[in-house]
Amino acid sequence: MKRLQAGVAILGLALCAMTQAAPIEIKFSHVVAENTPKGQMALKFKELVEQRLAGKVEVKVYPNSQLYGDGKELEAMLLGDVELIAPSLSKFKKYTNQLQIFDLPFLFKDIESVDRFQQSDAGQGLLKSLEPKGLVGLGYLHNGLKQLSANAPLRTPDDASGKKFRIMSSDVLSAQFEAVEAVPLKKPFSEVFTLLQTKAIDGQENTWSNIYSKKFFEVQPYITESNHGVLDYMVVTSADFWNNLPDDIRMELSKALSEAVTLGNQIAAEKASADRQLIIDSNRSELITLTDAERQQWVDAMKPVWSQFEDQIGTDLIQAAVASNQ
Repeated sequence: MKRLQAGVAILGLALCAMTQAAPIEIKFSHVVAENTPKGQMALKFKELVEQRLAGKVEVKVYPNSQLYGDGKELEAMLLGDVELIAPSLSKFKKYTNQLQIFDLPFLFKDIESVDRFQQSDAGQGLLKSLEPKGLVGLGYLHNGLKQLSANAPLRTPDDASGKKFRIMSSDVLSAQFEAVEAVPLKKPFSEVFTLLQTKAIDGQENTWSNIYSKKFFEVQPYITESNHGVLDYMVVTSADFWNNLPDDIRMELSKALSEAVTLGNQIAAEKASADRQLIIDSNRSELITLTDAERQQWVDAMKPVWSQFEDQIGTDLIQAAVASNQ
């Protein structure tokens, strides 16, 4: 009898262990520093999940291209090697032409206009445009408006002629720099500092937070405050992973991510101003403020890129983005 009772107890323990499934692991990979809006958003998401889904979900954050560079993230996620990434919107050309809209130069007046468009029906529809490719767009994250940095002053488009600029992998951005007779070079984000330091390239475009956090201002003597484009991200996962989560887990993850993105966007707005001032205070890089006439020269030179990609992106979508500036 005692042997039978012992056997039942052991069986019970074994069944209990089987029912206590291991927590779902979410690897969140990104390519920027932890003190950027994206880095802080990822850490906030981890914190919220640990609070609300302790023992059920475990989030591991890998910043600074620790797992994958920005050219490999999407492929790794589709293979199931990571569960969450937040690539720049330029990275989705392989999956949809429509998201190229965010690379069009001088499309948005300010970051508030970007936000209005992203929250509109048209912008929310773009999150779903990736589903036929097995991707699920979960939300937009701001980084900010882009500035031009270079090893020589950039005041007019003629100043960019012949100079080599690092760009993300984007045909629109290639066309943008070709429009001012510059030479665009598609290079990974993780290589930019070294390329600038060794003068393998003449300049680059980026937001204030990236220019500061990656210390580009230390190896670029001039920064032109152009606000010529937007650098935002889409938080994305694979349909296989997302759709196979239990409903209650998926709902809690969605809530946590929404809160984390809201925080990330607040940080983006604050850092755009604070990091700009830190760069000025460093005296390492001279800030060039364009006159209205100088800025208009850049607009006139680059705006024809819109019509070049209008058929791929869609006229209605571009008009919706322009309407967000009102």
